[in-house]
Amino acid sequence: MNQVESIHILQHIRRQYVQAKLWLYALQAMAAMVLGVAILLRWQWEVPVLAAAAFAIILAAIVYLVVRWRRISKTNLQQVARHLNRQYPQLEDSTTLLLYEPKNLLERLQQQKIAGILHELHPEKQKTFTLRGTPSYLLLGLAIAASIGILYLPAAPLEAFNEPAPIKVDFPDTPAAVADTAVKIEQVEILVTPPAYTGKQPYSAMDPNLRIEEGATVTWNVRTDKPPHQLQLEINEQKPLPFTGDSKSYTLSRSFTSPALYTINLNGQKSAFYTLEIIPDNAPVIQIQQPEQYTEVLFGEPQRVKLRAQLTDEYGIREASMIATVAKGTGEAVKFREEKIKLNLSGNRRSYSINQTLDLQKLGMTYGDELYFYLQAWDNHRGYTRSETYFVEIEDTTIVEAAFDMSMGVNPVPEYFRSQRQIIIDTEKLLKEQKSISRAAFEARSNNLGVDQKLLRLRYGKFLGEEFESGIGPGGGIPEGEEGHEEEDHFPGDGHDHEEFADNNSPEALLDPYMHKHDQEGEATIFEPAVKAKLKGALAQMWEAELRLRTHKPKEALPYEYKALRMLKEVQQSQRAYVAKTGFEAPPLKEPELRLSGELDKITAPSDRRVIEQKEKLPHIQAALQWLAKYKQTGSYKPADAQLLEKAGQELAQQALNKPGQNLRTLQDLRQLITEINSGKKLCSPCLTTVERAWAELLPAPKITPQPQKTVRSQLAKKYLKQLEE
Repeated sequence: MNQVESIHILQHIRRQYVQAKLWLYALQAMAAMVLGVAILLRWQWEVPVLAAAAFAIILAAIVYLVVRWRRISKTNLQQVARHLNRQYPQLEDSTTLLLYEPKNLLERLQQQKIAGILHELHPEKQKTFTLRGTPSYLLLGLAIAASIGILYLPAAPLEAFNEPAPIKVDFPDTPAAVADTAVKIEQVEILVTPPAYTGKQPYSAMDPNLRIEEGATVTWNVRTDKPPHQLQLEINEQKPLPFTGDSKSYTLSRSFTSPALYTINLNGQKSAFYTLEIIPDNAPVIQIQQPEQYTEVLFGEPQRVKLRAQLTDEYGIREASMIATVAKGTGEAVKFREEKIKLNLSGNRRSYSINQTLDLQKLGMTYGDELYFYLQAWDNHRGYTRSETYFVEIEDTTIVEAAFDMSMGVNPVPEYFRSQRQIIIDTEKLLKEQKSISRAAFEARSNNLGVDQKLLRLRYGKFLGEEFESGIGPGGGIPEGEEGHEEEDHFPGDGHDHEEFADNNSPEALLDPYMHKHDQEGEATIFEPAVKAKLKGALAQMWEAELRLRTHKPKEALPYEYKALRMLKEVQQSQRAYVAKTGFEAPPLKEPELRLSGELDKITAPSDRRVIEQKEKLPHIQAALQWLAKYKQTGSYKPADAQLLEKAGQELAQQALNKPGQNLRTLQDLRQLITEINSGKKLCSPCLTTVERAWAELLPAPKITPQPQKTVRSQLAKKYLKQLEE
């Protein structure tokens, strides 16, 4: 057998495998399509949900078949050869040699051997593979059976999908003797119309226990088999409300803003108790993420504030705004201006996001002004929410906060903020106009600013004892502990003698600790050491700014100017001095005259007394419990006892309003007991147990009073005590 015949055998096996696999997938897809077609033929377009599901099943089956066909069609001869190697050990894992031309004598001999073995096995005449998985014929049969059931079995599918289940109203008090001839309720429909603020459409209730929106209108439509003599709706055991209508159809509508319990009274027979819960309308929620509750805009920063907030409400927000109040001035000259700012709302009706920037300059604010603002929102009903008040202040560097006052000491700090601030303003103006002026004019203005900075530095240096310019510079302006100079800067005799060259025995050295030297900056005594260090640091920053202004680098000098201004303000704040005010001194008490005198005639006991009468809680339930205990002993009752149970039931219904649904079973058992008393029957024992347990839980816990302990002795102890007495 040659190589060509062997390749034909492999191709034949591949075709068998592909055809079998495709037939398997076709059966699976056919099962799904049969089921989808049956659903579509049974309900057609009358039920859109089922029609869409049927089309989805058919489309999924087609896609499944196409994907599987594309995957199985990629099977090649190498995969078939590997399958034969696994299926037949006689091939010695050499079937793939039949697909290539032999390169040497050994491969040719092995190829001839494998071709002979493959010819002897005759794989082309038998199935050489087994398909695993769920039997496709069984799956198709189940699908056909389900389709037949869908098409021919009797059912009422449309009503199951399109109409809700009828509401059933129970009448547990109806006597069995008159149950067949009594008027019956055939159908009860409850339509709930939500209020306008919710934006919801009217809907039908599925259960007599209702949970409605606050202010919703509930409409009961009742249809009976016969015209009743009396049809009423009783809410919270109060005065019944009659239904209106004629013949056999009756209607009653009412709006509710608080929870309730209701029953339907048909010809004197009351139905079971049903709950009516209220979904409250919550106020809008305001969440402000930015800015912080107190924000200070420092000098040199942009006078803008970023506002980010979130407004949410379950039924929608009708209006939202921001109320901003600008405070200008200080002391008695302060003025307020209130402004309503429109918010940039983005989002849906129930949730809005606020993301906008407040420009303080557009609000007319300047240095030292304050802004107070809050957000407020209204929902579609009566809900209103106001956020907390947020504060924004622009730093004012032109006002000395520690001003002179009659109750304070004299503040020695002069007004030195205006000049440094003016240098900063002129520097920023120069940088802004740099491109519009010549290079020479730019350098001249920068040098003039350096001169102004020098004059200002000399002015503040006087407060540190720098009365001569010789001691002014980086060394004189750096805070204590940071000054330094190079070794080659000074030599003995140049006015900067070092410790190793000083004569400690000279008269000047001996008098040096006791002398006040105005011409040395280290001996200035106006400020405390900590304040003096801060002022020295400010002078150092002025020196660095002057250096860069003189070298025509105003942009590099600007940070040092700001830092110098900041340090000067810290000096100002730390230099407040306070003195105590003259207070009131009370006259001394006459203790020696009154102490230990023993005179108590003017001391009387308090006579103000109030008697608080505690109102008895749940008196009718307590009386009903006493009646119940008496009934357990005697087993008899009177027809008038039904009135007592009615009043106890009203108190129980009022308590049940706080937790709707908790005591419904108790109210129904109580209603059955009242019916049995009116008809003279034996009372239901389980009903008595349920009612007694519910009443006992509602009553407050009894007060614990101390009880005298009774001594219990045995007979032997009594005889022993008697012998002792004799």
